[in-house]
Amino acid sequence: MSKNSIWYLAGPFHQYKEDVKALAKEHGLRIVDANATNDRDGEAKDVPDVTIKEAPKVLIVDGASSGADAEVFRAELALISAITESFTRKDLSRPDGELGPVAESLFQTFDAVNHGVQSLRNERDGEAEKVIRLQKQVDDLQLQIEKTSQADAEAKEIADLKAKLDAANVTYRVNASKESLQKQVDELGKP
Repeated sequence: MSKNSIWYLAGPFHQYKEDVKALAKEHGLRIVDANATNDRDGEAKDVPDVTIKEAPKVLIVDGASSGADAEVFRAELALISAITESFTRKDLSRPDGELGPVAESLFQTFDAVNHGVQSLRNERDGEAEKVIRLQKQVDDLQLQIEKTSQADAEAKEIADLKAKLDAANVTYRVNASKESLQKQVDELGKP
């Protein structure tokens, strides 16, 4: 950086229409908040021109009607407070009487949010019931698989026993139980 590369600019920097950080980078300058220091060592002479954003205008009502307007604002603020409190309690209720435009808009917004949340709850509950039904089906299928596996294992054992008896030329009943076949196989080894 050159010797005089500091741009002393009064902050806050968001008050300017231009992007002062980008301008400083573009011109090879370093910004220092002029409000933060009285020292101006290394101050750059050739700095970009910037303009302050126009502040929003505040309407100040003067006259006899200002008290009545203030009362209307207080009443609407009280309605807004009542609506907000009822929404927070999860018991949205419309206050009695006529609502001002802001209170009416707020009530309609909260009412729409409540309906949306209720719709999501209903959908969630329906999906939860579906999950329970599907889990029951999965459990039933697993039980069937387990029973089938046990039956298959027993059928294999019976087939093995029959094969041993066939190899020894021993006759047996076709519908003989596993226990009776096992007993016949055990007797094969006895003299």
